[in-house]
Amino acid sequence: MKRQENVMIYANAQRCLGCHSCEMACAVSHGGDSGLFDAVKQQLPLHPRMKVVVAGDVNLPMQCRQCDNAPCALVCPTGACRQSNGQVQINEANCVGCKLCVMVCPFGSITVRRSEQQKGYSVTNQGVAQKCDLCVTWRAEQGKSQTACIEACPTKAISLVDIQTYRQALIQARAKELANSQKNIDVVLRGR
Repeated sequence: MKRQENVMIYANAQRCLGCHSCEMACAVSHGGDSGLFDAVKQQLPLHPRMKVVVAGDVNLPMQCRQCDNAPCALVCPTGACRQSNGQVQINEANCVGCKLCVMVCPFGSITVRRSEQQKGYSVTNQGVAQKCDLCVTWRAEQGKSQTACIEACPTKAISLVDIQTYRQALIQARAKELANSQKNIDVVLRGR
């Protein structure tokens, strides 16, 4: 599978139902070999790397935005959090669980969590940083082109977008808003 560079998850708040299907799919895709039913039966903890947030009357899936100058990568003392190929990646083997990345993330999308593989870790290291990794490993193993959250979303509110394409769409949307407001101003000024 070709690695996609400089992409991020885009969520359309107008389409999000707040059903949490994306969270569950994320947790299952990062939970090892067992599927949802096996995980529940075995009472395995499921930890999504994204979260649906309710803000007033809007639901919005929040996850790593793959920042261009990622604060988490800048503060990481061990280099576990780094930018590579247009993505912010965490090398969990190098993470010491200091939580600096958690403190500086402007979207609150990084958590530090102890995993089953960390049973031998010291008392001082209570976990490793985890965040949306664009399902890189899961997509490669499953032969998928989309992330687990995108596949699970019943309303197609979530998509994978190239940053440059997103920026161009944002510029177009702002230009349209300005043009419409200019028309309204012209109407008001002509009426005087």
